[in-house]
Amino acid sequence: MENEKKTYKMGYLMKRFLPYFSKHKKTVIFDLLCASLTTVCELALPKIVELLTGKATESVSLLTTNLILKVGIFYLILRVIDTLANYYMASVGHIMGAAIETDMRRDLFNHLEKLEHSYYDNTKVGQLMSRMTSDLFDITEFAHHCPEEFFIAGIKIIASFVILSFSNVWLTLIMFAILPLMLVVTKIFNGKMRAGFKMSRSQVGELNSQVEDSLLGIRVVKSFANEPIEQEKFNSGNNKFLDIKSIVYKTMASFHSSTRLFDGVMYITIVVCGAFFMKAGTLTAPEFMAFLLYASTLLNSIRRIVEFTEQFQRGMTGIERFIEVMDVEPSIIDEEGAVELENVQGEIEFKDVSFKYTEENEDVLSHINLKIKKGTNLAIVGPSGGGKTTICSLIPRFYEINGGSITVDGIDIKHIKLESLRKNIGIVQQDVYLFYGTVRENIAYGKPDATDEEIREAARKAGAEEFISKLPDGYDTYVGERGVKLSGGQKQRISIARVFLKNPPILILDEATSALDNQSERLVQKSLELLAVGRTTLTIAHRLTTIKNADTIIYLTEKGIEEQGSHDELMAKKGEFYKLSIS
Repeated sequence: MENEKKTYKMGYLMKRFLPYFSKHKKTVIFDLLCASLTTVCELALPKIVELLTGKATESVSLLTTNLILKVGIFYLILRVIDTLANYYMASVGHIMGAAIETDMRRDLFNHLEKLEHSYYDNTKVGQLMSRMTSDLFDITEFAHHCPEEFFIAGIKIIASFVILSFSNVWLTLIMFAILPLMLVVTKIFNGKMRAGFKMSRSQVGELNSQVEDSLLGIRVVKSFANEPIEQEKFNSGNNKFLDIKSIVYKTMASFHSSTRLFDGVMYITIVVCGAFFMKAGTLTAPEFMAFLLYASTLLNSIRRIVEFTEQFQRGMTGIERFIEVMDVEPSIIDEEGAVELENVQGEIEFKDVSFKYTEENEDVLSHINLKIKKGTNLAIVGPSGGGKTTICSLIPRFYEINGGSITVDGIDIKHIKLESLRKNIGIVQQDVYLFYGTVRENIAYGKPDATDEEIREAARKAGAEEFISKLPDGYDTYVGERGVKLSGGQKQRISIARVFLKNPPILILDEATSALDNQSERLVQKSLELLAVGRTTLTIAHRLTTIKNADTIIYLTEKGIEEQGSHDELMAKKGEFYKLSIS
């Protein structure tokens, strides 16, 4: 992922993140109001202690029962307000954070759905899963606590400075002179922690990818008895994650230790300087106690900020990795003025088409010219690497061509809305993907609003109804992860039923029977022949017996289309297709 190498400035990250707060403005404002109320309660206690201590120092008789009870009731009322405010912050504030996380995850998923095949060719699904889940988990805490903690700290610092300045401005200045040093140290460690967290998150993604790859291929792993190899691969990645986490924790330990040192420096500074000021008669004992209590309140606040810094950097890392994906612009989109395909006939034409997967690669297709008449069956054969599957991937614009044009019914596919184009194309592939769910749900994927009768009719046409009726729960039988509970032929017939239900005018069969046994192939081939009736069909096949009845066959190699004609014509020419047929 190209964007993963970018380093985003914090200001830019916050600018991109803040819009997610817009729908929660009222909650944020009330949350900050509650935060200010809890702060008032904390700031009131030192003044109460100073008041009572001052009265007692001046004369114990001034410390009346009435005064003590009034002060106690006043502080108790503040505590009740603090409790209610804290409940709001802990509940509604966190729910707001979770809502923001949910919105971000929705936007990320929607954006991923828009990205083209080439993006997924170069990106591990495990990395994306890490960004969708663990990276965004910390957003909840970050979104809630970020404004709250900084707001509280700001109030405490300003209020403490103002209140203490009235007691002794010089001691106040000495006390607050230590804060800039703490901020400098915090800034230094912040950068290190953010880099460490980003490395950690990236390695989690690698681990997810490795686990996913190993578990999805568990049958291959077991068939080769290669469990030790997979375990070694996992242990290597797992230990690398430990090494990264060790670096992060050492940085965090240094950070927390430095703040503890500053705590001690601030306390001893107040004690020593305060003692000198009391000796000089410019600071009273009650004021000295108030200084210590305010210092404690201030340091607790700073300590919370320090502790939150770890959460802050985790949140910023999550936001950064979120934006890295969101900043990937889809290269295949509807152009302005794109049209809907209507009354599709299915005539397809390649005009001087060239294509390569990346700028660094050589052309897979070079100056291809091909016309497929409506309702005809075109078969594509040839050696591996010749571009057979690529041709079929270019028609629905899974990839963008580098030169020339492709038209459907005379309209350049770039001028057609993507949804409209792809809704009119049905694809049956060798590697069938069934979603975790029931047989009914997988067939209905071809037409989500289909009735039960339409689903059953599609299954009948695909030759799938017989085996479906024998399943434990019929159409409501769960197919398992990627259809693991079904045979290859059964999965293929469900995928064909899906296309029958979609009923597209253009059909692409990409080696749809090459992975099946002979009996399954015969059953599926009958379904495919029925499916192809009346549709413009492109068939990629290794087994040439399946394409004898094709209207046109092209022999495609890296050099382009070397031969073209009917089966009988190509056999009579005794060229490359003939050699392939008799080999």
